[in-house]
Amino acid sequence: MGLLCVRGGPQRAPRPMARPQHMAATVFVQPLDLVKNRMQLSGEGAKTKEYKTSFHAVGSILRKEGVRGIYTGLSAGLLRQATYTTTRLGIYTILFEKLTGEDGRPPNFFVKALIGMTAGAVGAFVGTPAEVALIRMTADGRLPPDQRRGYANVFNALLRITREEGVPTLWRGCVPTMARAVVVNAAQLASYSQSKQFLLDSGYFRDNIFCHFCASMISGLVTTAASMPVDIAKTRIQNMRMIDGKPEYRNGLDVLMKVVRHEGFFSLWKGFTPYYARLGPHTVLTFIFLEQMNKFYRKFFLSA
Repeated sequence: MGLLCVRGGPQRAPRPMARPQHMAATVFVQPLDLVKNRMQLSGEGAKTKEYKTSFHAVGSILRKEGVRGIYTGLSAGLLRQATYTTTRLGIYTILFEKLTGEDGRPPNFFVKALIGMTAGAVGAFVGTPAEVALIRMTADGRLPPDQRRGYANVFNALLRITREEGVPTLWRGCVPTMARAVVVNAAQLASYSQSKQFLLDSGYFRDNIFCHFCASMISGLVTTAASMPVDIAKTRIQNMRMIDGKPEYRNGLDVLMKVVRHEGFFSLWKGFTPYYARLGPHTVLTFIFLEQMNKFYRKFFLSA
């Protein structure tokens, strides 16, 4: 991609590819994804909850499945990162370039937010097949041996899903998957901006890295709380089976209603701890980096 010119100099758009650091990060967060998914499926259908807490889930998985068990579905996690991140950054770059003014002025905050939500939704759609494979592979270990799907890897999973259930099944749950991407982008931006303003207005904080860190931690908490109900709907739909020729759930709203009815209102936030442990650091790094880039831009370009 070309350069995005801004006042005083060019600004590079993100390269539309899954960079090595994104793939490496997946290796570290894969256990968190697995625990979150297991927690969200625990107690499904008014059954007894398998795990009391996230730490109980980790201990149980390690005891029954070993260290390798905690990395089940890693190939699907890597493919999801490759497809989702590549598409998201590619769409973001294209839209950013299209909406950059002729004088090189970049889009304003709200347009960037809209671009981010659009790119996230499109990336989520493209990454849905890998997401379906990931959910099923991470859920397999909780089932009795005779009920397990037993996918060897993500490509085996995609081929078998296509052959056994049809191509449309690869995009099962794409609506809540896309909705989650939009909610995450919107909640992160809105809650960070509001949290930062609240901290500055309190008089106890100055506009520095510590303030940005605290605001982004709050933003991660709010974003996790806002997106988890959508995420559990996505997880349940993508893992569901057909019963007497009918799906377990009709849509995301049906999932939410059944969860509340059979498992309780707060079950919509199952897996909160691993989800926040995954999303929190990402939010912190994103906004601290963004603030430093804005500071650099104001100092060396706007003041010039």
